[in-house]
Amino acid sequence: MSMRMRRKRNFDARMAACGEYLLARGAGGILNMKEAAENYRDLIDFEGAFGRKAPVELEIGCGKGGFVCELAQRHPETDYLALEKMSNVILTPLEEVKRLGIENIRFLNIRAECLPCYIPEGSLDKIYLNFSTPLPKLGYASQRLTHRNFLKMYEKLLRPGGYILQKTDNRDFFEFSLGEYAACGFAAEEVSYDLHKGGNPPDNIVTEYERRFVEAGQLICFAKVRVGAL
Repeated sequence: MSMRMRRKRNFDARMAACGEYLLARGAGGILNMKEAAENYRDLIDFEGAFGRKAPVELEIGCGKGGFVCELAQRHPETDYLALEKMSNVILTPLEEVKRLGIENIRFLNIRAECLPCYIPEGSLDKIYLNFSTPLPKLGYASQRLTHRNFLKMYEKLLRPGGYILQKTDNRDFFEFSLGEYAACGFAAEEVSYDLHKGGNPPDNIVTEYERRFVEAGQLICFAKVRVGAL
C-alpha cells in the first residue's frame, strides 16, 4: 500500500512566504481538460509577473526544481514557468528559488490540464517534459502528458515553431510519444534512445531522476519536437 506524503511542517506559512513566486494555485474547481478549455480564465501577464518582456518556457512536473533552477541560471535572458501539481512537493523549489534569489522563475501549483486557464495562447517558446509518469496501463493512455489531447493543448500555448523537449527512461512511453507527435503533425527534429552514449551532452541538464537512472545503467531517451510551422 502506498504511503501518502506527510504534510510539511508550517506548510501554510511557508507557502505564504513564497507567494511572490507562485502565480497560480488550483483552477476554480476545474476537473478536466474540457472544463479548463471552456469555463475558466485567469491569464497571466508575463511582463507584469517577471517585470520585463522576455521569452517564456515551461517545465511540466518540476519536482524539487533542480532542472529549472539550473536552466534559469544558465539562461538569465529567458523567463521560466515551473508546474507542479503537488502542493507538498512544490514548496521545496519555491523555497530554493527564494533562497537563491532567482528572479526568472515563477511557479504554477496546478494540474497540466488547467494550463489553458492561465497561459495565453501562443506565448511559450518551449515546453519541457522531464521523466513524466508513463502510466503504462492501456486504459490510462489519455492521461499521459504526451497523449494527443495534451499535445493539441500545447500547440495552442506554444508560438508557431515552438518546441517540446522530452526525456524519459521508459522506452515504451517514448515510442508512444513519438507516435503521438507524428499523429499531430509535429516534427521530431532530434531523437535519441541513448542520450548519454559517449557521456552527458554539454547542454543537457541532468535531473535528479536522470542521475539515478544513468547510475543504474538505464538508457535515457530524448526527443526535440517542433510544433507547428516556422
